[in-house]
Amino acid sequence: MRYFIVDAFTREAFGGNPAGVVLLDGDFPNDRLMQQVAAELRYSETAFVQQNGPTEFTVRYFTPAGEVDLCGHATIATFGVLRELAVVPAAVCLNHTLAGDLQVSVGEPVMMQMAAPHVVDKMVDIDRLHSIMAGHKEQQWPALPVEIVSTGLPDIIMPVADVEALNSLCPDMAALSALSEELEVVGVHAFAVAVDCYTAHVRNFGPLYGIPEESATGTANAALTHYLNRHDMIASPCECRFMQGEVMQRPSVVTTSLRNDGTIWVGGDSRIVARGELLL
Repeated sequence: MRYFIVDAFTREAFGGNPAGVVLLDGDFPNDRLMQQVAAELRYSETAFVQQNGPTEFTVRYFTPAGEVDLCGHATIATFGVLRELAVVPAAVCLNHTLAGDLQVSVGEPVMMQMAAPHVVDKMVDIDRLHSIMAGHKEQQWPALPVEIVSTGLPDIIMPVADVEALNSLCPDMAALSALSEELEVVGVHAFAVAVDCYTAHVRNFGPLYGIPEESATGTANAALTHYLNRHDMIASPCECRFMQGEVMQRPSVVTTSLRNDGTIWVGGDSRIVARGELLL
């Protein structure tokens, strides 16, 4: 099995969000082995890629703690690798995932179709959430709703007053893990509406899956795009640009496209920083 370390949502090495990409020569190995590989590589997600046809693939995603249905940045990384290796031409590919069959446009940048967006009908204890996330009691919260939104993976979408307040968030990771487990979500995607060239600045926390903070998150930014459109903060169709990873010193630009047919696509650049062979 060949493996690659790829920084997604950036053109610069050591920026963006790193992911592992493992190219399989045949069938998927057993789940335990894939879990062990993901834990050994230690990135937030590792994608295992099986080619089914010239432009058809099945991809499974593992965090250090378990398998997830879909991962945006690992998908961008995967098809960036396939493009660089000339495994696929500039074309629209089919990606079979546990979240459904999704299209991926392989070009520069790579753009992936997300699962149909929907709001998960679960109540969030707002006071408890704010207490977990703020790290102090002086935080001011905007008069916008907190919602659980999914475009393949459910996240709590949490508005924050401004970028300064966003950067000051200091979650209680144990308490956030417990809340995430109760609500059956990946974690919290916090955002502050920008006053610069970006649609919003964002931070993403998923300690339940071994990810205290993530520097670029495709699925959650797609969910945020749906949230912003749902609350008339952006029109349809439109393109959004989200800045993520600043606090982690790994700035990432995540592009989303809300199209006339209601689908949401997420994309960005990627950069291979290492490659090797797994001797298993």
